[in-house]
Amino acid sequence: MNNSIEIYNLSKSFKKVQALDNLSMSVESGGFYGLIGPDGAGKTTLLRILTSLLIHDTGKVLVGGLDPVKQYKKLRLKLGYMPGRFSLYQYLSVEENLRFFARVFGTTIKENYHLIAPVYSQIEPFKDRRAGKLSGGMKQKLALSCALVHKPEILILDEPTTGVDAVSRREFWDMLKGIREKGITILVSTPYMEEAILCDKISLMFDCKVIDSGTPDEITNKFNKRIFNIKTPNVRLVLKLVREMPELLSANSFGQSLHVVAKSDDLTMDKIGNYIKSKCDTNFEIEVYKAGIEDCFIDYIIS
Repeated sequence: MNNSIEIYNLSKSFKKVQALDNLSMSVESGGFYGLIGPDGAGKTTLLRILTSLLIHDTGKVLVGGLDPVKQYKKLRLKLGYMPGRFSLYQYLSVEENLRFFARVFGTTIKENYHLIAPVYSQIEPFKDRRAGKLSGGMKQKLALSCALVHKPEILILDEPTTGVDAVSRREFWDMLKGIREKGITILVSTPYMEEAILCDKISLMFDCKVIDSGTPDEITNKFNKRIFNIKTPNVRLVLKLVREMPELLSANSFGQSLHVVAKSDDLTMDKIGNYIKSKCDTNFEIEVYKAGIEDCFIDYIIS
């Protein structure tokens, strides 16, 4: 399958700060690809290079078969871009913003309404409201509509669900799946590890580099250590106690649960349970657990 995005040995620095370090990856045409990593990993810098907003120092980049530096005018006609910060015109209405972006690309809302309808129809009843007066979830849908109104081949989104509620986040990812079904290649960055499983393929980014790539299952199946899930109403207390166990490689809280990783296969649920009982009187449940994306990410950092 052809690739919509190809990156080879890409590096970028800002004075003495390294933002990207010899990064290589590719995104298949028509694919749904995620960049997963914490703030400062280099995600935004990478996306700005791909969208011709930054010039890289070394390496090679092709987006839609075009060089973002030499062929940026042609490239921008192929791209839909949604930056992390809401960047539309606050004092224009919903419809005025959308009409403006359509005209910039030489089209109309009517011409491509079929493409934006699943998203725009949800905010169309508020088309006369100023963009600055919209809720976070509605701003998100307007920004996505503006990025899609010219029917791009590639859609690039920089942390689109940051700062919105959980329901809006889920709705947004459902909308992305529908867009992907129209043949548009999607590259999205997010700091939320749980969103990784919604992508076809992902790259985990940390400290300016890609540390692993593949499907979510391919990445989690590489986790070869024994991991346990501990459910308890006293998460902080139990976390403090188990972190003192020499048999554990790591222990981290995940909501109302703890994920503990054993140094060897000799550690059992009974051993952990007996240790907790010897240190405190609290309710808990232990089960063997299959590692998730965040477990894999943490394991890489501490290894």
